[in-house]
Amino acid sequence: MKFKPQIKIPATYMRGGTSKGVFFKLSDLPKAAQVAGEVRDQLLLRIIGSPDPYGKQTDGMGGATSSTSKSVILSKSNQPNHDVDYLFGQVAINKPFVDWSGNCGNLTAAVGSFAISNGLVNASRIPENGIAIVRIWQANIKKTIIAHVPITNSEVQETGDFELDGVTFPAAEVKVEFIDPAAGDAAMFPTGHLIDDLHVPDIGTFKATMINAGIPTIFLNARDIGYTGTELQNDINSDEQALKMFETIRAHGAVKMGLIKTIDEAVSRQHTPKVAFVAQPEDYTSSSGKAISADDIDLNVRALSMGLLHHAMMGTAAVAIATASAIPGTLVNLAAGGGQRDSLRFGHPSGTLKVGAEVSQDGNEWTAQKVMMSRSARVLMEGKVYIPGDVL
Repeated sequence: MKFKPQIKIPATYMRGGTSKGVFFKLSDLPKAAQVAGEVRDQLLLRIIGSPDPYGKQTDGMGGATSSTSKSVILSKSNQPNHDVDYLFGQVAINKPFVDWSGNCGNLTAAVGSFAISNGLVNASRIPENGIAIVRIWQANIKKTIIAHVPITNSEVQETGDFELDGVTFPAAEVKVEFIDPAAGDAAMFPTGHLIDDLHVPDIGTFKATMINAGIPTIFLNARDIGYTGTELQNDINSDEQALKMFETIRAHGAVKMGLIKTIDEAVSRQHTPKVAFVAQPEDYTSSSGKAISADDIDLNVRALSMGLLHHAMMGTAAVAIATASAIPGTLVNLAAGGGQRDSLRFGHPSGTLKVGAEVSQDGNEWTAQKVMMSRSARVLMEGKVYIPGDVL
């Protein structure tokens, strides 16, 4: 039997925030994969190593977690006043599925760096030393993101002393601004309420804040579902019944938010919405052994991604947290003590994160002008990825 040789595709393996993924220039992909569709999905699945019934992605670039099973495609932007178009694909681990329904806020921190290093940003916009302002068009959700990328001697500065909980080593700080972060053209609160009663058959009825900001997110009170808000990954991910409960809540919330029409559609929309639960500040020990004091945080938040509790916090969910916290009366705001606020620090399984938001109200409608946070990014490897030729 004759087999086709492997195909080589230029790629860069990057960490952005607490995630990592494989980055591509659109023009470097095989021609058939330069347009959205089955060929592109099959290509990315094989590169990442999915579907893998063993759940390890051993025969691919994925790291067998939702934070490390990611792909990014970048190109010069055709949008006015933007530098680069950013398309994100969340690759399922054990299913033949790539979810294009949302953004990855963590990998956003690496987009500006990649774009500069790969000639996608005009040289006139890159200082010899200082901060390059990279205007990113997030193509999944059609929103603007601004990345502030440090530059030294006309090259991206990746090393530094900025520490990010959930990432072992320090690096250079990349400030990121999510402009008008409400997802798509939908209302920030799709039900029209800051708090809803979410009825989930055979499980219960829960108070929920359902918000479109950064990424569609369903916030619950930790105590309403039997948790304290200080849980770590193993507390949730080792409990099959808990995971089933969260997925059922997520599916019913997605219907109530108008993201899907029937519960069955949730299977093909795994990346969004997210489910998170909040609680008032409480001491806990993070996954690294670091003691987190209730005095140093405004609230605790835990969030699930692709069916499992996240080891830190998704960047897009952090946008939702920041936005909801700035709006008096949401569950997030109430857990943080209520009232007006434009920034907060929350606890997550790996430590803490500070975020800020600017919001305004017109009648009963809320709008977020922008959300700000600091992340870091670093190139891990660059070269070519190989896949069997019969994939295309």
